[in-house]
Amino acid sequence: MGAVLGLCSAAQLACCCGSAACSLCCSACPSCANSTSTRLMYTLMLLLTMVVACVTLAPGLHDQMKKVPFCANSTALVPSNFKVDCDQAVGYLAVYRICFATCLFFCLMALIMIGVRSSKDPRAGIQNGFWGIKYLVVIGGIIGAFFIPEGSFAATWMVFGMIGGFCFIVIQLILIIDFAHSWAERWVSNYEETQSKGWYSALLLAMLSCYALTLTGIVLLYIFYTKPDGCDLSKFFISFNLILVVIASAISILPSVQEHQPRSGLLQSAVVSLYVMYLTWSALANSAGECNASFTGDKQSSFDKQSSIGLVIWVFSVIYSSIRTASSCSKITMSEHILAKEGSGGYDSIEGDGGEAGRDETKVFDNEGDDVAYSWTFFHVVFALATLYIMMTLTNWYNPSSQLSKENAASMWIKITSSWLCVGLYVWTLIAPAVLPDRDFS
Repeated sequence: MGAVLGLCSAAQLACCCGSAACSLCCSACPSCANSTSTRLMYTLMLLLTMVVACVTLAPGLHDQMKKVPFCANSTALVPSNFKVDCDQAVGYLAVYRICFATCLFFCLMALIMIGVRSSKDPRAGIQNGFWGIKYLVVIGGIIGAFFIPEGSFAATWMVFGMIGGFCFIVIQLILIIDFAHSWAERWVSNYEETQSKGWYSALLLAMLSCYALTLTGIVLLYIFYTKPDGCDLSKFFISFNLILVVIASAISILPSVQEHQPRSGLLQSAVVSLYVMYLTWSALANSAGECNASFTGDKQSSFDKQSSIGLVIWVFSVIYSSIRTASSCSKITMSEHILAKEGSGGYDSIEGDGGEAGRDETKVFDNEGDDVAYSWTFFHVVFALATLYIMMTLTNWYNPSSQLSKENAASMWIKITSSWLCVGLYVWTLIAPAVLPDRDFS
């Protein structure tokens, strides 16, 4: 029994403080590739950061902080020289500080991993192990961020947040388009192989549901975000995006497109159309007060409906990028740098007797011995941008030091531009094989 506990403790110590892979921590973990387990661990780190940031926005937390003895606004009997301003530990400014430290961590990891070609590089241990030390670094960075003088910190960091958040929206568009193509290709393939009416009905139902939700969203946008006399910009955004999704849907079923991509169809167009309508709604939620159904003129709550949906889509995108392997449509959407390549590298056992034989017995096997399955540097850049996006989403895309109003022209234009980019990227995935016949998109 003691030997078993000793072996378990040694494995956990190797995982937390050494370069061993994370699947050594628990014998109950399923066998998986080293590239997958590493990305899942970074995803867990990012999700925990999001949870902590959300906690700082919890209603009533500001009042509860007054009961903490060392807070400056507390009535507890603590020497004045030990008291701090706990107001900075809650609210939007706290979200900025938490995400600032987390973003710097991923930027540092991106710099360290520049030029890594395989897991044989000495820096691979830093990428795949030392998880306990990494979490301590992030926690220490977050604590240190709360000592940054407020000054112009929020206003300056907001500019970085706007730019980084927009960049992640573009990456999120690529992931959603890749998901739409993969989903449709899988179900069409199942239908072609089985000739089952069940798969055909599922395809039809999913497509009609997405289009029905899109149409419902358009109607609601006209009702709540426009007026008969005025709100011309809002009317333009809704109408223009409606025209774009109709054009994209028509292109997806053109004979020339079907010739090069026989599995392309209206299901992908329906998913993209629904996401474009969400982006339109999100943009209009930051429009001028007289045309904004969510604007009341009073102090806004920490979360609203469009922010909550944005968080759900963000979580889906991050998890999807961690467990998804690149497909043929990834070559069109340029997402092979985000998603792991299928069959990449050699398989070397990390635990077991090694090689292909050890792969069946080991908890984690190294699939990057010959070549990395994804760009490690770009992966950390994406997660740094994801941190900035979640920061801007939780703070409703405005400076926490400003008046808490839903009106934000910069955020509105970022989101509406993103919706146009989404349609443009999707249309490119449809016409690229026909426009560039010399390139292999198979």
